[in-house]
Amino acid sequence: MTPPRNVQRRHALADAAIEVLGVRGIHQLSHRAVDEAAGLPAGTTSNYFKSRDELLEAVARRVATLHLADMDVISAAMAGAGPAELIGRSLYDAATRRRTRFLAIFELSLESTRQPALMQAMSEIALATLDATVSHHRTLGLQTPPEQVQALMTLYGGALFALVTAPPGSVTEQGASALARCIVSGVLTELPGPSEPS
Repeated sequence: MTPPRNVQRRHALADAAIEVLGVRGIHQLSHRAVDEAAGLPAGTTSNYFKSRDELLEAVARRVATLHLADMDVISAAMAGAGPAELIGRSLYDAATRRRTRFLAIFELSLESTRQPALMQAMSEIALATLDATVSHHRTLGLQTPPEQVQALMTLYGGALFALVTAPPGSVTEQGASALARCIVSGVLTELPGPSEPS
């Protein structure tokens, strides 16, 4: 039997699963827990996602989609801002208003080291996110090479992990901005090579 194709319902279930993952952790995620979090009848989640692996992959794709949409919103709101300002705002927003979402993706990242199917899905999502981010840079008029975009994303992920796992309420805009400036200056500024011996 083909799973139902109600896209809005699938998104609602993925959002409920994000909440379960981010608040209660990977070991508390089940179809029943998602049904309860979404306020839907028992069995709804299993009708849409036949296995736990399918549910986990759907959550990962949903987080990536929501994050890219947030990047568009931030870019529109900060038209003309430089990369450091955009990354700083994104870090702060992700670590405060979207904290549960990113706790969920970090739970998935750790789980993927034990689940090859999830690791494959996460790798595909990472490649798609890289392509989307490169396109995003082009839209902003930035000619950042893909390898530098990848470096920015890697450092962004590390900084975000530190911020998201910090005590709630301890993340500040100033701190996020300082991290963003370090990330951008480290990746986008050519550092001088070793000096020649005299």
